[in-house]
Amino acid sequence: MDEQVIRSLVKWPAVPVCHGWLAFDRRGTWRMRNEYAQANRLPGDAINHEGLIHFIERNWAHTESGEWFFQNGPQRVYVDLGYTPFIARIYPSNNGLLLRTTDGQEIHPIDIYLDESGQILITCQLEIQISQDSSQLTSTFEKKLETVFVLLHDHDLELFSKSAQFTNACGYAGKWNWQNKDHEINLISSSEIKKNHGLLFSARNS
Repeated sequence: MDEQVIRSLVKWPAVPVCHGWLAFDRRGTWRMRNEYAQANRLPGDAINHEGLIHFIERNWAHTESGEWFFQNGPQRVYVDLGYTPFIARIYPSNNGLLLRTTDGQEIHPIDIYLDESGQILITCQLEIQISQDSSQLTSTFEKKLETVFVLLHDHDLELFSKSAQFTNACGYAGKWNWQNKDHEINLISSSEIKKNHGLLFSARNS
């Protein structure tokens, strides 16, 4: 959390929260949603300003009850999630390929899942900022390692498939080889993810 954000929270602790104006879609794009977009269930306009994107990502957190938000100075802006609060991409590196979230955090896969829409989800541990007060009357935040689901960007599904072997079995979809290690691909429904992993979804989308 930026120091200037913490200072502004101390100075103005009771600024009304904001809902509906900011979204994070399934491709890792931040979107502004004006009143027209909200009323017509439109995705909104993509945010392309790199400075603003980095500011959002540095001040991205969730409450202990599982609501994800961007702390915009003294104002808490709750975010509508397209699916998960982090999106993964596969990047080339000097040692082959690596996984990173769209905000630059390297991912070390724990488990791999395939949902009913053919989307790939990866569990991993990421450092997350957590607000200790859902009412926003204090400026207390804590960084913790949490095991979270991260959605693989759909542009990388073909690359994923090249190192995967798919099968048809109860609860098991095959295996994926990543950095010379085989990971089982397990079947899961998106509703099951939302039910059992509430911290991954804003309350408005659960």
